[in-house]
Amino acid sequence: MSKLYKFAVLFSFFALWINVYFSRMSQQIAGFVVIFLFGILHGANDLALYKKIDIQNSNQSFKKILIYYILIIIFGVLLFYNIPTLALLVFIVFSSYHFGEQHWSYLKVEEKKISSTIFQTLYGLFIFSLLFSFHDIEVKLIVSQIVKHSISQLNFVSTTFFLGIATILSAINLSRISLIFKSQILINIFYLLVFAIIFKTADLIWAFAIYFVVWHSIPSIKEQINYLYGDFTITNFIIYFKSAFIYWISSLFGILILYFIFRDKELFNALFFSFLAAITFPHTLIIIKMQNNK
Repeated sequence: MSKLYKFAVLFSFFALWINVYFSRMSQQIAGFVVIFLFGILHGANDLALYKKIDIQNSNQSFKKILIYYILIIIFGVLLFYNIPTLALLVFIVFSSYHFGEQHWSYLKVEEKKISSTIFQTLYGLFIFSLLFSFHDIEVKLIVSQIVKHSISQLNFVSTTFFLGIATILSAINLSRISLIFKSQILINIFYLLVFAIIFKTADLIWAFAIYFVVWHSIPSIKEQINYLYGDFTITNFIIYFKSAFIYWISSLFGILILYFIFRDKELFNALFFSFLAAITFPHTLIIIKMQNNK
């Protein structure tokens, strides 16, 4: 188990321990705060990553790259507004692959073929479905507000079981061609048990925040800093933070506007996840390019 994941396990159980002293509302507030601080930050340096990745076209103006990035976000917003069901499905698949790729980022480049892509996507889908299963009513309410029709007939438990079987079969197939993957199976089964405990015990927003920040965003920030500056140090983190600051603040400002316009809690939850989805599209594409470039 790496030092980073040891920290993740310890912090996850610490978060669940303090959860005992938090009301449901306090958990939600704490969840939003840590997502704002680290979850949004981990995607705020995408333009710096793109400039490093696309060395061959480094003569492209920064303004041009920024316009492309904003256009993809606007496209995501329009997709959610006009075809919310399709947009949500695309977001879930994109995010699932993105989470799976981050968690299994140590797979060697030559192993990143169709087998690993399928497994990483199924793994991420299973994580999402596991979270949804433990918060069935709240998730269905939020999703119904996003897609503008009821999804009460959807059975998350059956979906989780199906995705679990599909993930196991995909893992068996990948273990035949990847020794490093095979060596990590047992420890990752333990991680899945940790996720299940988190999702079962904490409020939906707090549970999502623990996973999204501790198990995804912080490892991603470390990986990005290693890629951009060669090593993860406090000094390099400060450089990373300064580079991301304007985009991070802009995102927070946009979320605050949403909150003050739509104060209804459930409606804000739906808009908040829609906002995360819109900025996830370009972020996922850039991280894929970064992984391939490494």
